[in-house]
Amino acid sequence: MNVLLSKFTTKHNTVPFSQIKIEDYLPAFQEGITLAKAEIDAIVNNPEAPTFENTVVAMDFSGDILDRLSSAFFNLNSAETSDEMQKIAQEVSPLLSEFGNDITLNAALFAKIKTVYDQKETLNLNPEQTTLLDKKYKSFSRNGANLPEDKKDQLREIDKDLSKLSLQFGENVLAETNAFELHLTDEKDLAGLPEGTIEAARLLAKSQGKEGWFFTLDHPSYVPFLTYADNRELRKKMAIAFGAKAFQNNEFDNQENVLKIAKLRFERANLLAYKTHAHFVLEERMAESPEKVFSFLNDLLAKAKPAAQKEFAELTAFAKELDGIEQLEKWDGAYYSEKLKQQLFNLDDEKLKPYFQLEKVLNGAFTVAKKLYGLTFTEVFDIDKYHEEVTTYEVTDADGNLVSIFYADFFPRKGKRNGAWMTSFKSQSIKDGVNERPHISNVCNFTKPTETKPSLLTFNEVTTLFHEFGHGLHGMLANTVYPSLSGTSVFWDFVELPSQIMENWCYEPEALALFANHYETGEIIPIEYVQKIKESASFQEGLATLRQLSFGLLDMAWHGQDPTNITDLKAFETEQFANTQLYPDVKENAMSTAFSHIFQGGYSSGYYSYKWAEVLDADAFEYFQEKGIFNHEVATKFKDNVLSKGGTEHPMILYKRFRGQEPKPEALLKRAGLL
Repeated sequence: MNVLLSKFTTKHNTVPFSQIKIEDYLPAFQEGITLAKAEIDAIVNNPEAPTFENTVVAMDFSGDILDRLSSAFFNLNSAETSDEMQKIAQEVSPLLSEFGNDITLNAALFAKIKTVYDQKETLNLNPEQTTLLDKKYKSFSRNGANLPEDKKDQLREIDKDLSKLSLQFGENVLAETNAFELHLTDEKDLAGLPEGTIEAARLLAKSQGKEGWFFTLDHPSYVPFLTYADNRELRKKMAIAFGAKAFQNNEFDNQENVLKIAKLRFERANLLAYKTHAHFVLEERMAESPEKVFSFLNDLLAKAKPAAQKEFAELTAFAKELDGIEQLEKWDGAYYSEKLKQQLFNLDDEKLKPYFQLEKVLNGAFTVAKKLYGLTFTEVFDIDKYHEEVTTYEVTDADGNLVSIFYADFFPRKGKRNGAWMTSFKSQSIKDGVNERPHISNVCNFTKPTETKPSLLTFNEVTTLFHEFGHGLHGMLANTVYPSLSGTSVFWDFVELPSQIMENWCYEPEALALFANHYETGEIIPIEYVQKIKESASFQEGLATLRQLSFGLLDMAWHGQDPTNITDLKAFETEQFANTQLYPDVKENAMSTAFSHIFQGGYSSGYYSYKWAEVLDADAFEYFQEKGIFNHEVATKFKDNVLSKGGTEHPMILYKRFRGQEPKPEALLKRAGLL
């Protein structure tokens, strides 16, 4: 009996990880697709006239088994993968892509949806129902349903190729990340490094039966090395290795993959009568068009660039004065920024880390959620998990009702990709009067506890935890009828608002008092540290903004114009970075070959949304600051109009309902010290 194909009989219907065998996946996917197809066929063959309920709603609730199986499998493929999992992913991705196309190119199904869509004005639908109908209709029209047969076939081929290419892209980046190790045996090469970083490197070497210290391109190893290692040559070695990922003309090279992906996306957009991939993508975003995005990015660039140039000049002068460095290079940036920050604020991560013990920070996030939204998180031990390091929680509201299940998975492992993300194992919806509650997960890569110390976070990691937890709350507090509009199923440039707004609490004394206690003495974080954290938050904000804008502009360059004549990836990048570049170029490095956000994740034509969402979050948090950061009225408005509403209405409508006005960029510029 394949456990993945029946309704789970576990507590809260959670995924029974320990009962899943790796050989279950492929047959489960094949059968799951068959079952989902049968549900679609039942809608198509229903002899009754098409209605909103028997067609649009039926479709939204179809494929439940396949959805849950897919989320379990692909979540594990990111957090706990293996060679076998990756092999299955390679086999399954084209099947799913084809199944998706079988639906969107199903003429009979589209005819039924269109019949309902054409009667839209007379159906008396509420806003959520209207959104669902629009979304379903567009999921066809934007995927070729109005195309003639031969063009539909072309589209299928493109989609199949794209799904394979982006998987290949990601596997190459992972392989290149894992392939590099800096093995140090001379203690003087460790000068400048924090003791926690050194200990982690020693444990890594020991785990591989080696003497000395191992440093890798994984963030918890790479970032401290670039920030603190005094040995400039070794920083250079690490930085060049990091920037050369999948750009080494070897079997893991991504240059061809990038060019192919960009060209296929453009071809696909043209097939669907859009000018470029960005025109296609942005139609379903708050930003609406490439022109708007370019003007948004360039407007911010005009304001940030003078500040960035001034900061770069200061940093250059500082490095020269300190160490006689004539030309600041990319591997010097983090190192001298940290030293300058030290000099200006006398505050470094090593001073702060003892106050940010992982468990306490997590409980702090829970307490903030309780104060704002009345949620209680209780760790439970009778829910199956996919790795012993995962912790599981029941989340309840003020009346003790179950709101969500929450999984937390915080440490790096061999089978886990870099970075931090929120995901779900089961989405929320309301069916037959039952409100199915969601199962949400946060996955991060924080430093593991060692033999002598608990897991202590850098301040940057504290904000990362709060950020992902904000996405988590968006998922947990979901309260919509239809699964495809639930939780984080919102326009892409709106999805970062709930996450980014949470980071603001990390800078507030009132919130820090809840969790920033010294792990040995219990002493609460000194107020002068808090002041310095706030002051230093806008330290080199010009440079940070310029960097983000350069990525957003590179993304738009790949996707907002015709890429068919690009043959040299590096030359193209150099041209795109001309207006934002301060450091000398490194010829061995390229950005695009490991720019997973846009070539593997879903950020193509969407990288600008980080900055877009910062405008939203700065503006929204200003409202909290006006009324009090734990103000019940503002929190309830945010919960009722943003967090629980998912994608049921246009985000600008939801935002204005919460805030009473459209967001203003001034709040962001003020916070960043750029005004």
